Amino acid sequence: MKEITRLLFHMQHCRGLGIKGTKRLLSQISDPLMIYSLSSSTIKRLSGSTAPNTELFHSDFHNFQIDHYEEYYQNNDIHWLSIYDEDYPELLKNVYDPPFVLFIKGRRELLKFPNKLAVVGSRQATSYTEDNLRTMMPGLARKNIVIVSGLARGADTIAHKTAIRAGAHTIGVIAGGFHHIYPSENNKLAEYMMKQQLLISEYPPETKPQKWHFPFRNRIISGLSRAILVTEAQKKSGTFITADYALNEGREILCIPGSVNQKLSEGTNALIKEGAKMVLSIEDIFFELDV
Repeated sequence: MKEITRLLFHMQHCRGLGIKGTKRLLSQISDPLMIYSLSSSTIKRLSGSTAPNTELFHSDFHNFQIDHYEEYYQNNDIHWLSIYDEDYPELLKNVYDPPFVLFIKGRRELLKFPNKLAVVGSRQATSYTEDNLRTMMPGLARKNIVIVSGLARGADTIAHKTAIRAGAHTIGVIAGGFHHIYPSENNKLAEYMMKQQLLISEYPPETKPQKWHFPFRNRIISGLSRAILVTEAQKKSGTFITADYALNEGREILCIPGSVNQKLSEGTNALIKEGAKMVLSIEDIFFELDV
């Protein structure tokens, strides 16, 4: 398994195939280690990628200085897991397109905690989100429930900060690499979490976040968690992407209801109307997590 993990670590640093091309390629060969000896034309045929993308991958793959990167990451306390490792989160294995590699920095043992709650909501979250999370977080901390969010502006930031202040554990799933935190205003929070909590990414540290990375990483936020709590959200917002992933992955969606006169309550109220569980107290969360 160590050899396969090293191969996937190697491939994750190569441009061209992406997760779908990598998935197709691995599904077509009996032994993943065969990739080391495949020609560019064979990789093109097996992965279904275009000729330019295959050439790019093949070039990167055979020029990548893996020993240098392994040493650099180890010296900077950056670790990684592949989907073939025992420590890879079991729930995450079952999502659509699970990451082949997770880069992790911080307290990796948090991945093993059984009860994780994703907290998501609007980037324009108001004091309503903060007041509710500040009230609930001490109780969640007492139950050792790990808070998972995306380190984005708004509800994500509030979730991480209120968890830390309450003595809870929290995991941040970022859209780029560790060296490119977005938004930059959360650099200090990210640095703290990389030491005292946990940050994870499916991308190498030098990867700059792209626009499409943000909705795509939401499958990891929901995939790590047993349930998803939505605090505030407009209709047709990014929060609904996470909710869709959660539904597809069989997770419970929990929503804090809000005023019918508030834009940021339209999304949560609509989700409740469609069947999401209404959260009126922390006991509703405990019931769904069975803690």
